[in-house]
Amino acid sequence: MTQKMSRATIGLTATHRRYVPYSHAHYAGNLVDGAYVLGLFGDVATEVCIQADGDEGLFASYSDVQFLQPLRAGDVVEVKATISRVGNRSRELEFVATVVCRGRTELSESAAEVLAEPLVITRATGTVVVPVA
Repeated sequence: MTQKMSRATIGLTATHRRYVPYSHAHYAGNLVDGAYVLGLFGDVATEVCIQADGDEGLFASYSDVQFLQPLRAGDVVEVKATISRVGNRSRELEFVATVVCRGRTELSESAAEVLAEPLVITRATGTVVVPVA
């Protein structure tokens, strides 16, 4: 059995982008529930664990979640996870979700725009754990 070398370093970041389909709208105004973003945070955390430790790791907890703006169907959302602390088996991650494109259904059913400035919609801090090498 070969021992894995950890590449976990503060500042290591992974980024994902996703179009939010209208089938995910749950509320009036095509709003999407906050759990959708938390699921995306889990996906990007998995990539950070793979990059850092060669293992998918396990999400242990969130210590803070802030829903700052709404996510809507038709948006393109970008999620980032960045390692902010490295322990023996744990990694603390800072998450941010931003909307980079937004649907403009008031103009037409398929209208959309690239936002001049990304809109920060969610911030969170969480902890993942990876197996001992």
